[in-house]
Amino acid sequence: MSLALAPIDVSVDIEANLPCRKFDPDLWFSDSPAQLELAKSLCGDCPLRAECLAGAVDRAEPWGVWGGEIFERGAVVPRKRPRGRPRKADVARDAELAVEVEERLAANGLDTRSSVRLAA
Repeated sequence: MSLALAPIDVSVDIEANLPCRKFDPDLWFSDSPAQLELAKSLCGDCPLRAECLAGAVDRAEPWGVWGGEIFERGAVVPRKRPRGRPRKADVARDAELAVEVEERLAANGLDTRSSVRLAA
């Protein structure tokens, strides 16, 4: 299934207004969960957030932060976990965050059941 991308607003000064252009690009592809959360927060005010997310879903991006969401192995994940066995509290938090991710994707007009695969 292919997603239609929204037209880009030509009045947006691409280089000046995009956080991924202002900050170190490695931040969006970090191994550190804290840095990925920072990248997600920087995407919050981006004028191309919805288009970025839709494009990443369409391409099934293998990793990184796209449109304010974390992708890992082509799936949207609520947060990146550090290496090792997760704590029980983290597993419960992941379940809550998965619901929040689905709500954010729906708010951006992406039907999570057909257009994006959420990691378990």
